[in-house]
Amino acid sequence: MERPSVEQAIDKSGQRMDIERRRALRTNVLSRAGVLQVLSDTTLEGPTLAEYAGDLQMHSEWSDGSPTVAEITEACHARGYRFAAVTDHSHGLKIAGGMSMQEAAEQRRAIDEVNAATDGRFRLLQGIEANIDVEGNLDLSPEEASTFELVLAAPHSRLRKSEDQTPRMLRAVRNPAVRILAHPRGRIAGSRAGVLADWDAVFAEAAARGVAIEIDGDPARQDLDYVLARRALAAGCIFALDSDAHTTGQLTYSETALAHARLAGILPDRIVNCWGVERLVAWLREPFRALR
Repeated sequence: MERPSVEQAIDKSGQRMDIERRRALRTNVLSRAGVLQVLSDTTLEGPTLAEYAGDLQMHSEWSDGSPTVAEITEACHARGYRFAAVTDHSHGLKIAGGMSMQEAAEQRRAIDEVNAATDGRFRLLQGIEANIDVEGNLDLSPEEASTFELVLAAPHSRLRKSEDQTPRMLRAVRNPAVRILAHPRGRIAGSRAGVLADWDAVFAEAAARGVAIEIDGDPARQDLDYVLARRALAAGCIFALDSDAHTTGQLTYSETALAHARLAGILPDRIVNCWGVERLVAWLREPFRALR
């Protein structure tokens, strides 16, 4: 007796359109087995685990994460990192427990304490994940943004809309405070496609301004994926490969970002996480001069 195929079962379900839509939303998503295979493939160019010096997007108890900054420092140092950035949500994103500026000042004191205890062996930076509003503005004033060592900008709204949002993303990239465009589309695999934009135009603007394009390694995000990352590389972009961890156990998500970078053929010199601390800090302060 012939067994029905998966496709036949889908046809009988009457849900083919929805299933095909969800399949499309999983384009270029790597499984954990796929990530490990890419990382072990010596024929691929790109960053290795040994070259990855620090994670530049993660969340702590100060917004929607669970670890303290001391726990983050300990976990990152255990992974052999030389630096990392804690990047909790800014005050405009209430749903994610965004920090007030008073809380940010308190967090800075806690970060200073853990840095003093590491005696120069590891440096934890205070960053912030600023929200990009519908017009492309950040939920931080220029004065507020200047108090952080690193500003990531990320979209968290209008992620299921079909209209072109290129002007929104260009405005965010042009903000002089922004150093990393984080999970640029805001996609969730199997759920939403995220922001639709002329990404080649966005990448060109980011390259011209020294803004890094992030490959977010959260398995549900994988944003950018390796196909779009190749286009960003062709545009001359630099990159940030980050875990977007909300627990210390999720720091391994950076390996997914590394796998996408390897598939895209991005060399370590184009990846800010592979730089030395001095070069990284120079870029954070003056991105144009550091990239000359």
